[in-house]
Amino acid sequence: MGELELGNGKRLDRIAGRNPVLEALAAGRKIERLLLATGAKVDDVQDQAARRGVPVEIVDRHYLDALVKTLHQGVVAFAEPLEYASTEDILDVATGRKEPAMIVALDQLEDPQNLGSILRSSDAFGAHGVIILERRSVSLSPAVSRASAGAVEHVRVARIVNMARELDSLKREGLWVIGLDGAGDQVLWTVDLTSPVVIVVGGEGRGLRRLVKEKCDVIARIPMAGRVSSLNAGVAAALALYEAQRQRNALIRK
Repeated sequence: MGELELGNGKRLDRIAGRNPVLEALAAGRKIERLLLATGAKVDDVQDQAARRGVPVEIVDRHYLDALVKTLHQGVVAFAEPLEYASTEDILDVATGRKEPAMIVALDQLEDPQNLGSILRSSDAFGAHGVIILERRSVSLSPAVSRASAGAVEHVRVARIVNMARELDSLKREGLWVIGLDGAGDQVLWTVDLTSPVVIVVGGEGRGLRRLVKEKCDVIARIPMAGRVSSLNAGVAAALALYEAQRQRNALIRK
């Protein structure tokens, strides 16, 4: 997440922060080396690294400050870059879990904090993956990794060229496409989310683009009691994912 190129041309991601590094270790991601600041209280990180056979170096905290330019908690790892999945990979996850697919599609989302938050919610509420665009969209980065609190290691992310075309493809696979929009004709809580679904979230400020909105089977709104007219993308996605998980759990208990 933030790349470093070694002399042999190999590129490594820099992962900063205790939780992101712990999750990378737990997920089995290949880590070339781990830098720990002198005096950092991160015994759990050291123990995990030792079990994985990851070389550990103790360095001055100021060195890490200059290296990553972000909050690192005295921990920085150099790891092989994350690979993007395909949409088919995400559907395979749902099939492997014997669950109706639940995918989050992000239409020109640009804020890394929002993507990190959505990855964290996706992991918490059982989504099988997230789809982002190759252009005019945030990509996996150090800020995304940190905002996700390590969820980026566990949630598959597919990067695609054309959102409208991808939604058409998923509809052919039997998924129901639910767009989130403040002017939606249905309240989110009344939409059946127990079937295979794609929850589509628009970009900051712009919302869903016209063509993407036209591909949705349902446009759902989240009812607002206050004076603020809308929620940010990360919060809207979290509420939709929670509602989907709530409905699915209720169905199982019947």
